[in-house]
Amino acid sequence: MWPILAAAAGGLLVGSFANVVIHRVPARASILRPGSRCPSCDTPIRPRDNIPVLSWLLLKGRCRACRAPIGGRYPAVEILTAAVFALTAWRLDPIELIAFLPLMWVLVVLTFIDIDHKILPNRIVLPSAVAFLALLAIVVALDGTWADWLRAVGGGAAAFTTLLVVALIYPAGMGFGDVKLAIVLGSALGYLGWAVIYVGFFLSFLIGALGGLAMVLARRAGMKSQIPFGPYLALGSVVGVLWGSDIARAWLG
Repeated sequence: MWPILAAAAGGLLVGSFANVVIHRVPARASILRPGSRCPSCDTPIRPRDNIPVLSWLLLKGRCRACRAPIGGRYPAVEILTAAVFALTAWRLDPIELIAFLPLMWVLVVLTFIDIDHKILPNRIVLPSAVAFLALLAIVVALDGTWADWLRAVGGGAAAFTTLLVVALIYPAGMGFGDVKLAIVLGSALGYLGWAVIYVGFFLSFLIGALGGLAMVLARRAGMKSQIPFGPYLALGSVVGVLWGSDIARAWLG
């Protein structure tokens, strides 16, 4: 229980930083300077007003200085990150969290950036691919076999190649940001098993198709609208990481 609670608390903290990255990276601004400020009056946010979720509740969703509304997305991102971290700590071995908790944080960040701007920035995706494999190497060195790491590399290569072919055949439905993200996701799923890759990406495409259809039926998008696929890749892969092995066993009988 304690590892799960610790992961949730850590998720709240890094979820707060995720909000900064989501806002600043698409604008090509520094994620370190200046410190957190009110987007309306530019007043620096005091430490007591920067406590994840709690400060937003105490301030009733408004800036202390100018009383401008602070969107509910800020605490939502923090809560989502905490929930994903807790689920990951529940489902995976503690040593595997070294690689998989940072991955989950990246997926939360990329999901909201893609929703807002329909991009998956190279300055996040490409370093994440390298960092994940490096952290996974530490996991394997501490408790595992190098065959698992090599399978992760192969999974990343296979996922990249598959989505690249899809993007070349149907460029309107698949961006190259999605193709590059597939390296990270394929590596994560591949580490857990080849069958888990199939589960994760099948769910991504299935959820993406259902989500796109729902948006068309709700008239929030047309048949030719550009719908970001990154969030669906992230969701399908998260489900694959957490429950992919169980789904694969049930699927294969």
